[in-house]
Amino acid sequence: MWIERLDASHALDYRALMLEAYDLHPQAFTSSVRERATMPLSWWESRLTSKLEVVFGAFEEGKLAGIVGLAFEPRQKAWHKATLFGMYVSGKVRQRGVGYRLVQTALAEAQKHERLKLIQLTVTAGNEAAFNLYQRCGFIQYGLEPMAVRVGEDYFDKIHMWREL
Repeated sequence: MWIERLDASHALDYRALMLEAYDLHPQAFTSSVRERATMPLSWWESRLTSKLEVVFGAFEEGKLAGIVGLAFEPRQKAWHKATLFGMYVSGKVRQRGVGYRLVQTALAEAQKHERLKLIQLTVTAGNEAAFNLYQRCGFIQYGLEPMAVRVGEDYFDKIHMWREL
């Protein structure tokens, strides 16, 4: 397994893995499979080439099996913050440290940006595996957003976490 920064050439695989994530774990993402499936390939390519985002992928046997993104703030007063987003590991490779390695790769990238002082993220309340992963990576909870995501008739809270660099 290896991890690398994704670029426009990975757009189809990135799209497929994110749609899988939205479909299998709708409570974990603010975006839905329905709204993202309609986005043109150029939209997915732009996510992978943006100056305000970087996305890393974990590859197993040449196939994209995990992803994580890091979004940088465009406003000067918030340049010291970045957001970890879009974390997903395919069920085929879970429990093998892929998520940990992806988060560590994102943190290493963040360290390269001198202005950054902290990384923030949200995780769905009740997703103990993800919450524990983020804690192992040094993130601490600082808040809870009630009813942050609605899936059908159900609402899910989001835990807000942060980590100083």
